[in-house]
Amino acid sequence: MQGWESFLPLIIMFVIFYFLLIRPQQKRNKERNAMLAALKKGDKVTTIGGMHGVIHDLDDTTVTLRVAHNVHVTFERGAVNTVISSAPAAAQEKQEKEESK
Repeated sequence: MQGWESFLPLIIMFVIFYFLLIRPQQKRNKERNAMLAALKKGDKVTTIGGMHGVIHDLDDTTVTLRVAHNVHVTFERGAVNTVISSAPAAAQEKQEKEESK
C-alpha cells in the first residue's frame, strides 16, 4: 500500500496535464486538419505569414493564392492559417471575368 501512495501525486499531475494541455491541443489539431481538408477554390484565406488572398487553385499538397490581379503565389497547404470567408466557385469565376475586362 505504501508504494501506491507514493505514485498518487504523479498520477494526479498526469491527469491534470492531460485535461489542461494535451486534450485541448489534440482538439485544435483536429479542427485545423478539418479546415485544411475543407479548403476550396474561391475561399478567402490568410497564410501563417500574414498574406491575404483568394484560393485560385489547389491540390493535395499546395495552394495557389491570387493576391492581386494576375499575381498568383503558391504555398504549402499547411501554410494556410485561417479561412476568412468562403465564396462559391461560380461567384469567384464571375468576379475574375469582370476583373479581366
